[in-house]
Amino acid sequence: MNQVQGNQTMLAIQEMPLFPLNAVLFPSGVLPLRIFETRYLDMVSACLRADAGFGVVTIHQGNEAGAQPVSIHPVGVLARIIDFDSLDDGLLGITCLGVQRFRVVGHRVQPDQLLLGQIRWLPDDPQQSLLSAHEPLVRVLRDLLESEALVSHKRFLIPNWEDAAWVGNRLAELLPLPLQIRQGLLEMTDPRQRLDILLGIFQEQRTA
Repeated sequence: MNQVQGNQTMLAIQEMPLFPLNAVLFPSGVLPLRIFETRYLDMVSACLRADAGFGVVTIHQGNEAGAQPVSIHPVGVLARIIDFDSLDDGLLGITCLGVQRFRVVGHRVQPDQLLLGQIRWLPDDPQQSLLSAHEPLVRVLRDLLESEALVSHKRFLIPNWEDAAWVGNRLAELLPLPLQIRQGLLEMTDPRQRLDILLGIFQEQRTA
């Protein structure tokens, strides 16, 4: 794809199902979900049949279950289903991989209450190497990924320790951060700046 074609694709409006959550999915991130509402069971079945994804967006105001939330954040991430299974409680469990960010420019609600979003794709983060000041964050991320609780999570990751975007996105999804801060980090377009923010948060937490 040449640059002109790529720009045209970014500008074109597409429609896809949205899954509003009290969570933030990042590109290349892993998100496990328990599916129990009919609208989302149908959505997952359709995605698997078509080998397609759905959009994960963060709830700004409202709840995950039942009626659609009052408002959502406009920047989300395409999720592709990479694993699924029946859980011990009888619910459907799926594991999703974050692919690409998008901006919701409009939406409508189907009769079954599934939210369909009109979206424009956002460009990937630029490739940037880490600065020496960010090395403490690399050690933090390595320690996080060695924890027993993340064994199943880690097997779906493709590490890229030299890439500032990959390191920053993994930290943003794994560190105990407020939802609004996670969303703000997702919407940032400078990987090193994202790491600077995370470094400041980490240092502040250490001294608290």
